[in-house]
Amino acid sequence: MIANKLISMISGVNLHDYGCTLKAYKKEVIMDVKLYGQMHRFIPVFCKWQGGKVTEIPVSYRHRMFGKSNYGLFRIYKVLLDLVLIKFLDKFMHRPIHFFGGAGILSFVISFLAAALAAYYKIAGLKDLVETPLPTIAAMFFMVGVLMVLMGLLAEILMRTYYESQNKFPFTIKEKVNFPL
Repeated sequence: MIANKLISMISGVNLHDYGCTLKAYKKEVIMDVKLYGQMHRFIPVFCKWQGGKVTEIPVSYRHRMFGKSNYGLFRIYKVLLDLVLIKFLDKFMHRPIHFFGGAGILSFVISFLAAALAAYYKIAGLKDLVETPLPTIAAMFFMVGVLMVLMGLLAEILMRTYYESQNKFPFTIKEKVNFPL
């Protein structure tokens, strides 16, 4: 129940049971959904991203008569990592530079603050630069910032290459009205 609530909260698709395998989909919605790894529990989320409507219909549930469930606590971390991926894909799939660039700018700010604090300590005569880790922290966060911005640029190029090489669009057109053929 907790996992289902968490998935609903993060994905924006409100269902009671993501694990129920009894599902029905329209062909035009499900045909472009690509599944990798253990992402089957997120099929309703993928369908909503494709413009489909998602709803639940109650089904009769019978308790397991024999055997035991393979679902245990060891799967929690996998579901949590999948949720991180789902959230990233939902927010930043079509604009990865916003994610990586944001992290890069945050790293630059931390770098600047560490460098300013180190300079203040040096100028005020409170500490010498070798007495504090601030210069190292400033340099490290500056390099991380540069790498994050560059990673965002690479991700942006990859995303655009993916769509343009296959003549795809980052959106789906359901119907064209008043367009000449």
